[in-house]
Amino acid sequence: MTNNQTAMSRQRKWMFYLLAILVLGVGFTPYVTIFLGLLLGSAISFYNLYLLQKKTSEFTEAVAKKQPARGLGTISRFAAVALAVIIALRYEAYFNMIAVIIGLMTSYLVIMIDFIVYKNKDSA
Repeated sequence: MTNNQTAMSRQRKWMFYLLAILVLGVGFTPYVTIFLGLLLGSAISFYNLYLLQKKTSEFTEAVAKKQPARGLGTISRFAAVALAVIIALRYEAYFNMIAVIIGLMTSYLVIMIDFIVYKNKDSA
């Protein structure tokens, strides 16, 4: 397994942990709408992370084989974000919009934290 694949696997694992914590927050705290918003945003963020990692792997393989590389799927990731916002607007009683937006950014936070924590460990 390459360093890139290891990092991708770690990031997905941490996103699963985060989603589990948010589910516990929905079940055991009085802030249900906030945690549902975070859960919706984080679930879409996890989907976007998966798409980005998949497209990055395909892009890397295409470049290594000197084949024409396709894009990184920006439109599909934007569409997923739009879907989350539409769901949050439609069911405003269940989802806090600000929490959804914060949840949408969680995969990028996980990527940055993973980079900071493991940047020296992977190079050794």
